[in-house]
Amino acid sequence: MVPSNPNHSMISALGNSLRQLSKAVMPSASTPELETEIFQYIDEHQSDYIEHLKEWVAVESDSVQPDLRKEVIRMMALAADRLVALGAIVNLTNLGSHQVLVWIYGHVDVQPAKKEDGKTDPYTLTEINGNLYGCGEIDNKGPVLAWINAVETFIALKLATPVNFKFVVEGMEETRSLGLEKSLQEENQCFFSDVDCVVISGSLWLSNKKPALTYGSGGNACFFVEVEYGSKDLHNGTFGGIIHEPLMDLIALPYSLVDHTGHIQIPGIYDSVASMTEEERKLYESIQFNLEEHRSNSGVKKSFYGTKEEILLHLWLPSLSINGIEGAFNEPGIKTVIPAKVIGKFSICQVPHMDLSVVKQQVVEHLESVFSKRNSPKKVSMPLGVKPWLADVNDPLYKATRGAIKTVFGEDPDFIWDGSTVPVARMFQTIMQKSVIMLLIRAADDGERSQNEKISKYNYIEGAKMSAAFFLEIHKLHRHLQENSNTETNN
Repeated sequence: MVPSNPNHSMISALGNSLRQLSKAVMPSASTPELETEIFQYIDEHQSDYIEHLKEWVAVESDSVQPDLRKEVIRMMALAADRLVALGAIVNLTNLGSHQVLVWIYGHVDVQPAKKEDGKTDPYTLTEINGNLYGCGEIDNKGPVLAWINAVETFIALKLATPVNFKFVVEGMEETRSLGLEKSLQEENQCFFSDVDCVVISGSLWLSNKKPALTYGSGGNACFFVEVEYGSKDLHNGTFGGIIHEPLMDLIALPYSLVDHTGHIQIPGIYDSVASMTEEERKLYESIQFNLEEHRSNSGVKKSFYGTKEEILLHLWLPSLSINGIEGAFNEPGIKTVIPAKVIGKFSICQVPHMDLSVVKQQVVEHLESVFSKRNSPKKVSMPLGVKPWLADVNDPLYKATRGAIKTVFGEDPDFIWDGSTVPVARMFQTIMQKSVIMLLIRAADDGERSQNEKISKYNYIEGAKMSAAFFLEIHKLHRHLQENSNTETNN
């Protein structure tokens, strides 16, 4: 039931976004024969898994549009039903406490999508040349289902799952996870108190084929610059050339923020950027990265940098992008008008050790200097600020995760830093003080949030195998740590 109050509806939808799967199991040994049996079952049930994904994609769970919030709630109910069918205990609000090792996070809401924007209906799963197209295929319904398919495999084969686990499936991620942080803080000493690690199905590979393991993601500081001179729009023939024009002042802004090579010109912005360590530099040397593939995936013919090393190393530096102008005429045709007010929007992608409050102060001081020369009135705000996330690649959990990836894909993953922002990673790490891992099945050409979002059928199916292999590897690691602990105690 959706309350009549729209604000309450948003909170209610968030309440439905916390889903729990808890199943007490006996540990199971990992052997090649066991892996073969699990992977064979997954291969034999590919069509079932695709049908499940087709059903999920058909739900227009757009959390950005308030009038579609009922679809988000319906999507959460579908996710709950799938977990209940596996014997899970699902609670909407009362989050109980159970023994657990692995916490799996994903979201099932999507961003707005229109049929005319892409080559297929975004809410009808369409298979083309081995790829499954649809809104939310890769971000994030497909990855969530891959985890559920892995759990289902253990149950169908009557195998004891090697770890305990809980699922948290969110329905408001695309609207900045409203209320999630508060829920985490409230439940940290109860529902989440015994979590050993957190797994997120976010980020993406740098290659179309080679898997990757992400150990860090960028932060983001978004800014609005409002320039206003009057109470109404004016005719350019009557007032042009004799008054300050807001849009004229605003478009002078980009040239002061970043130069023609992408270098940010705000004084002090690079001061706190940490230098890349030798260990990180070596990780980058082994990364499989094809320049032509990168250009094809982006649709851009030319970039500032012409080598793999330059492009990858630049991911470790902050970047600034102009994101839009609000208030200016943007319809087809010509309208000879001087807008009374315009709002420029830009963002700064941040890397570790950059401080949001310092960045904001540097931006404000720089804009004060720029606009004072034009005698221009302005208001600057930072409506969104997200800190970067960074993990320890030497954490034993990363070694176990790498083993799971190699078991399924036959090669070690690239260890990568991703410039995109994954706010929940830093949130989980800070509140829970646990290791956070990003286990990915997103190829570089999957086009998350684009007009033609997809997931390859191969990655979707292999993703379920990788999830199962991850459970087995984490069990081996846990058993190894226990044996070492017992040995030390006896000594």
